[in-house]
Amino acid sequence: MTYLLIYLLAILLSSIGLFFDCLYLNLLTIGYTLGDFVYFIIRRLECNCLIIGIILLLLVIKKKGRVS
Repeated sequence: MTYLLIYLLAILLSSIGLFFDCLYLNLLTIGYTLGDFVYFIIRRLECNCLIIGIILLLLVIKKKGRVS
């Protein structure tokens, strides 16, 4: 049950992070350079949710595979 909740949380965090990463891609069209864009994304908490979600997904999949 715990793995399921962490798995769902990871999917939710990944979805939120990916949504905001795609949303902020519009900054490139208004003149941001790629370096400025990456610096902006790194500083935003909602964009870092993608990285946190992927790490949680990998941990849950790895731990669940060991239990079986």
